[in-house]
Amino acid sequence: MPAEPRPARTAAVIPAAGRGVRLGPGAPKALRRLGGTPMLIHAVRAMAASRAVTLVVVVAPPDGAPDVKNLIDEHALPERTDYLVVPGGATRQESVQIGLDALPDDISVVLVHDAARPLVPVDTVDAVIEAVREGAPAVVPALPLADTVKEVEPGTPGEPEPVLSTPVRARLRAVQTPQGFDRDTLVRAHRTVAVDGDGATDDAGMVEQLGAPVVVVPGHEEAFKVTRPLDLVLAEAVLARRRANDGF
Repeated sequence: MPAEPRPARTAAVIPAAGRGVRLGPGAPKALRRLGGTPMLIHAVRAMAASRAVTLVVVVAPPDGAPDVKNLIDEHALPERTDYLVVPGGATRQESVQIGLDALPDDISVVLVHDAARPLVPVDTVDAVIEAVREGAPAVVPALPLADTVKEVEPGTPGEPEPVLSTPVRARLRAVQTPQGFDRDTLVRAHRTVAVDGDGATDDAGMVEQLGAPVVVVPGHEEAFKVTRPLDLVLAEAVLARRRANDGF
């Protein structure tokens, strides 16, 4: 009898090579501490919290891979989850590509997660994985917008900018991570879609340019991106509430 096919394995790639200038001087953003623990560790644990994730690949600053590996070694992860640290590239797109190149052949579902989203709940991670396993080539968690959005003609910072249009808010979503992909689709996107400037900020956008479908699943308000000092204050408050409620 032919051997039964092995179940699809899922890996998470966390590009963490950026400096995070909007948080001000000091350590790279991913290494800033949240509740006494680097944000990167929170992000790695958030991916490892899903029982479906068997490997986490952290793409470190080009000269910081040994330090990041030592950092992860100091913090406990579930025994079922392996991790790998690789030096990253000059742009986010390059770093994600490096992470993809490091994946074993038996990985068929890939998550790409921002290190600066340290508090994404495991239910959101699982929902993304499940949607990919059910056949979606690309899946993004997202939330409806609370604010009205204006499209403007960009001008000098601080100066008035003319409004071009007001998009229909009901059709807009604020996209979060982890974004989930069929591995072959994401690899093809990175090989064929050219990105100008500082590289891609949204891997699902690259898949869109292939003409492949992208679907949205519900995101979570605690999966916000820690970009500015005020975000760090909010993240500390969320973490403190979790610790009070969960006792960890």
